Amino acid sequence: MIRLRQKFFAARAALALAGVVVAGEIFAETPAGMIAIPAGAYVPLVRTPKDPAQIAVAAFLLDALPITNAGFLAFVTANPKWRRSEVSPLFADSSYLENWTADLEPGPTAPPLAPVVRVSWFAARAYARWTGKRLPTTAEWELAAAAGYTRPDGKNDEALNRDLYAWLARPVPAIQPDVTTAKPDFHGARGLHGLVWEWVDDFNTAMVTGESRADSGLERDLFCGAGSVGAKDTTDYAAFMRLALRSSLKANNTTTALGFRCAQNLPASPKL
Repeated sequence: MIRLRQKFFAARAALALAGVVVAGEIFAETPAGMIAIPAGAYVPLVRTPKDPAQIAVAAFLLDALPITNAGFLAFVTANPKWRRSEVSPLFADSSYLENWTADLEPGPTAPPLAPVVRVSWFAARAYARWTGKRLPTTAEWELAAAAGYTRPDGKNDEALNRDLYAWLARPVPAIQPDVTTAKPDFHGARGLHGLVWEWVDDFNTAMVTGESRADSGLERDLFCGAGSVGAKDTTDYAAFMRLALRSSLKANNTTTALGFRCAQNLPASPKL
């Protein structure tokens, strides 16, 4: 029995060396450039009495860095219909990649390692699919972004909060900084706070969740005017800023400080 247990743990350790362990579970090898976010629960900032108190989020993979201009250049090179001069106005407004010099030349205002901005949700989703990934959901993004620099829960991380609110107070820079300059958080993600805003897959359901979307009697206009009603934490100014941004967007919109990163499901390896 002891020998069997030794074999079990030896095999488990070998798998762990080839993959990643999240909350005690062994998963397949993490793709380069991605990190594993452990399963958890997302508490919506605003909800109605009909909505669940929290949303369970399975473990998933997330890009450690936002997508860069260099990465997006590779995408538009391979997919001409997403180039600035070719994209349909249905899928991107007139400001799409406006900071690039030309279709295939980001230029001096869009350095290769700076996060790509002025991309629409349609373009971000197309990029994600091109790489075999997807955009993270709001619940996934917020769960990942809840981590601090040195702890899984960053709510009381003074250093993180100081950096976050300093970033919110600064004007958008004409040239975004290199993505690698962002400090890594507890999970290894960089730039979830402090670089650019990021698209999520379900951005257009930001103001209502769960059963409330099917409530024909819901006065949806009240959500913007009274956004703090029923809020989980009225002191979380940054979360309200994200909520306000997401609820104001249309899928073809582009802005000076809105980029994205990709996610993937994280399938578990067969248990021993």
